[in-house]
Amino acid sequence: MTKTHIRTSGLTLIELIVTISIAGILIAVSVPSFTVAIQNTRMATQINTLQTSLSLARSEAVKRNNNITICQSSNGSSCTGNWQNGWIVFVDSNFDGAVDGEEILRVQGVIAGSNTLTFNQTRVIYANNGIAISGLNGVFTLCDLRGAASAKSLVIGPSGRPRLGVDGDPDLVCPS
Repeated sequence: MTKTHIRTSGLTLIELIVTISIAGILIAVSVPSFTVAIQNTRMATQINTLQTSLSLARSEAVKRNNNITICQSSNGSSCTGNWQNGWIVFVDSNFDGAVDGEEILRVQGVIAGSNTLTFNQTRVIYANNGIAISGLNGVFTLCDLRGAASAKSLVIGPSGRPRLGVDGDPDLVCPS
């Protein structure tokens, strides 16, 4: 009678421990950079959403030959709260900067991710020629927990055209 050896394949305990250790190291190295990618994407999305709302307000002012206002709104129906709680775009027929029976064109909800959005005004009003009303222009600043070094900005110049500012501009100030 001859003996035949049956070879079984599998992992030894040592091989399994080494494999799990390597996987753990790779995960530990990749998670922080993935978090930064998520923060950057969130910031880009939020500043682009604001720019889209401002561009909508400007184009609707020209199209409708009427004043259009974008203002901070925490409830989606009136100009209250602060910019990070959301904003509304509405037809401002009587040029009073308040929603009083006028058509609301867009409602934007709360800024997510503990981010803050600040602006030196409570509203931007576009005249029927697409120009921002004098004194209601400035710089929107979007910040996250990383501070001013990672902040994004949106500039509303005298022409009313919103344009992205320089990322991490040293002149940007984030709330503490």
